[in-house]
Amino acid sequence: MKNRTLFRKTAALLMTLSALVVLPVQVVHAEDQPYDTYNYDYRENIVLTPAAYVPEGSVTGQSLGTTAFREPQDLCVAPDGLIYVADTQNNRIVVVSKDMKNTVRIIEEFEKDGSVDHFNQPYGVCVSENEELYVADSANKRIVVLTPEGEFVRTIEKPQSEVLEENFDFVPIKVTVDYADRAYVISKNAFEGILVFESDGSFTGYFGTIDVKITLWEKFWRKIATKEERSKQQLYIPTEFTGMDVDTGGFIYATNIDSEGKQAVRRLNPQGKDVIQKGENENVGGDVRIYLNGDYSGPSEITDVVYRGKGMYSLLDRKRGRIFTYDKEGNLLYIFGGIGTQEGTFTTPVAIETADDQILVLDAYYGAILKFAKTEYGSLIDQAVGLRYDGDETQAIDIWKRVLILDENNELANTGIGKAYLTAGDNKAAMKYLKLGMNRKYYSVAWKRYRNEILTKNMNLFMTGILILIVAGIVYKKFFKKKLQEKKKGGAKG
Repeated sequence: MKNRTLFRKTAALLMTLSALVVLPVQVVHAEDQPYDTYNYDYRENIVLTPAAYVPEGSVTGQSLGTTAFREPQDLCVAPDGLIYVADTQNNRIVVVSKDMKNTVRIIEEFEKDGSVDHFNQPYGVCVSENEELYVADSANKRIVVLTPEGEFVRTIEKPQSEVLEENFDFVPIKVTVDYADRAYVISKNAFEGILVFESDGSFTGYFGTIDVKITLWEKFWRKIATKEERSKQQLYIPTEFTGMDVDTGGFIYATNIDSEGKQAVRRLNPQGKDVIQKGENENVGGDVRIYLNGDYSGPSEITDVVYRGKGMYSLLDRKRGRIFTYDKEGNLLYIFGGIGTQEGTFTTPVAIETADDQILVLDAYYGAILKFAKTEYGSLIDQAVGLRYDGDETQAIDIWKRVLILDENNELANTGIGKAYLTAGDNKAAMKYLKLGMNRKYYSVAWKRYRNEILTKNMNLFMTGILILIVAGIVYKKFFKKKLQEKKKGGAKG
């Protein structure tokens, strides 16, 4: 019994000591984790990493052979590649060719019930997979559904339901449609969430309501405050959504203005539950480091979102004019854009879309669509992220290494390589790159696996040494110790 106890204690001690000797590397602590993964000069408002996208000109109403856009509020790229612009103050929908060099058609009126009808401040536009055109005809308080050529199909009017307030005012400003032809509508001052309509136009309820969190301190003061004081306090009502897009699986990406700057986008599943991942920083709200005063103080104000495929999506910030792109795990991939008058900047950005490898941003003030082309740097990042999304992390290693050639400080690339090595079972290499990527979570996983790997490889050596020590102890106890004791006794008698 004593021998077994000695064996267990000795084995545990040797395993612990061997781990400490072989693996002296420290785990990255939370306080060492940076806020973001980019070398960004916030004083000069300059991204010091290579550009992922560069400006490639702009498109205006005049360049398309028509009159100037007046405060356009939305654009949509249809499945066939045509671009639809909600030219709000001109009360029309302008359809632009794929190459954005000319106007295909202008929809200003349509025949409904035997008479001519017109738009009144169309704010939102969307083309479904079924190739139906949905227009948020805001001032007319309806959604108009047309064919791509502008022929009337149906309208979605103010819904009638017990879940709506008696004085509810239906003023649609954004619309998107999923694969089942369900229409999701953002209505002005509809704080309860996104309104959902079936393909026949019937209202089914609210979707994705944003919960408002009230601190215990705020609850306490509301309890003891007078009626007059409570009337002056902030109303704790949910936030309005600002933009939407739908991915291939039917999940709705919806943006909102977040006063804390931590979560400005949600990924809503068919039940309306937010299932978005927030990454290492626990932040998908645009700028993490912000100024507390000045013209551009406070968190980003995300006004629109576009789903890019392979789990990637881009957010448009109307406050500082920047575009933030994230992967499915909520990792920030790159930033570009800004507020200004030089090429590649905006004055009043309101909507974002993608057309092949281009990103399109609609500027309401200038009445223009600004085009951005993908660079080699942006293309490599997108490829690597896409491979990881598809489960081909090993193939992504070479691409991430090419990213590091262009930007040796790119922590995302180091993390990507580290994760790929971790998946491949090369824990030692994974530790090297995950440490460079400052990824505490995955570095800890690699460290534990590598420690167990070393212990497993050397287990026979450890066990042999332990057995030798045990046998030596037994032999010493039974033979040498006994003889020494007898010798001492004999010497004492003499």
